[in-house]
Amino acid sequence: MKQTCFLFITFIFCTIVSAQWSSKFVQLNKNGKLSYVPDEKGNIIPDFSLVGYYHGKRDIPNIPVVKTITASDTNSQSIIQSAIDEVAAMPLNKNGFRGMILLKKGIYKIPGTIKLNTSGIVLRGEGNETVLIATGKGQRNLIQVAGSGSIKEVKQSRLKITDKYVPVGAKSFNVSSSKGFKVNDRIILFRPGTKKWIEDLRMDQIAVRDTGTKQWQPEEYNLTFERVITKIEGNRIYIDNPVVMPLEEQYGGGEIFKYTFDGRIGEVGVEHLMCRSEYAFDTDEDHGWNAIMFNRIENGWVKNVTAVHFGYSCVNLGGQAKNITVDSCYYLEPKSQITGGRRYSFNNDGQQNLVMNCFASEGRHDYVTGARVCGPNVFYNCRSENAKADIGPHHRWAVGTLYDNIVTDGEINVQDRGNWGTGHGWSGVTQVIWNCTASGAAIQNPWVSGKNYVIGLKGKKLNGRLKEKPDGEWEGQNQEGLLPASLYIVQLKSKSY
Repeated sequence: MKQTCFLFITFIFCTIVSAQWSSKFVQLNKNGKLSYVPDEKGNIIPDFSLVGYYHGKRDIPNIPVVKTITASDTNSQSIIQSAIDEVAAMPLNKNGFRGMILLKKGIYKIPGTIKLNTSGIVLRGEGNETVLIATGKGQRNLIQVAGSGSIKEVKQSRLKITDKYVPVGAKSFNVSSSKGFKVNDRIILFRPGTKKWIEDLRMDQIAVRDTGTKQWQPEEYNLTFERVITKIEGNRIYIDNPVVMPLEEQYGGGEIFKYTFDGRIGEVGVEHLMCRSEYAFDTDEDHGWNAIMFNRIENGWVKNVTAVHFGYSCVNLGGQAKNITVDSCYYLEPKSQITGGRRYSFNNDGQQNLVMNCFASEGRHDYVTGARVCGPNVFYNCRSENAKADIGPHHRWAVGTLYDNIVTDGEINVQDRGNWGTGHGWSGVTQVIWNCTASGAAIQNPWVSGKNYVIGLKGKKLNGRLKEKPDGEWEGQNQEGLLPASLYIVQLKSKSY
């Protein structure tokens, strides 16, 4: 009897062990570290861990309350806005904060938009008992967090990258001269759009539709990746976040330059709120559109926010939002038509942002990026139910996104979307689908300039919208036991700051 039990336990143990497997692209070592296997050009799956609030190096802080307010019976917008303006006039402390505004539980009716455009302020409620209602008509943001200005190139600081090919995953490269640069300089890693690249990508051949189709134009595809110099050795520059699209001499190579961003704010948080929008009927679109909009901000967060009945999103991160963490938020019961330009539950057009532990119901594109989005970016441990469209990069070449442990009853797609919209074309490159679950997925490689990966997907393999497109890098479809279970978490834990 003892021997039989021992054999049975041994069988179960061996079955469990044998079910575990590692990717041929990224392997988990016995010491808990990761090894990356390069392809024939030296490209690897990049490090996605340096995203979110302070690149994940700091926890979201608990800031002392400096102002407490209660709801008005009719219009609370002026009360909240006055509190924000009052705290905005306070000095920053040594940690870069002015203080927290606490909204006590109650119903706050907001006929317009609450605007927060100063660094160091946290807006916090008391969970689902603090309810902000976008009242009346008008598509708008309920809460808008935004600085001003834009990226400005420092004159005479532009340098040519001299390497003929800089692979995906690289954190260093050679330049013509490192003179005038130093550690901690903020730089733009610039990858030009060129006519040859668009021709080879076949994005000058998008099938024309009656409603109008725009072929891609080179000057619209100049990509600007924000980076920080971490080390300089001779003319070799090291950067904090990796290259997420190869820099190829045949397509113009790459350059770096210093930049400023006067007016961008930071250290702003919105947390523990219930946001609702009034609406007239299920397909009404003349009401609250985004619960929370962030743009022109670096190092901020949205945490524990629920958005109900908004037509576009719970959280919308604009193209100049950087190092934002969106954690444990919900997008529920949206009210709009179910068609293009609606229900992008968690939209990210910025870079180095992290969306995690979120949930969406009845959205269209629940975890999504837009055009020319410069990564790395991460969607981690998120769910989607009653999806009306797909998850993934939406259109026009998003670069460097990790979809890690996303579970949806809809599709996850990375493909040539052709003439959808006004010419969506190739939706993205260096898109990594890791240990996700979906009804199905179409993952394709673009004709040039990189690959897309789908590793450990539970779901059907789909053909995609257009035939005869290069297949993506598929591995372990419907196979349980992928190690590591989360690429992002192990990459994060592998850091020693």
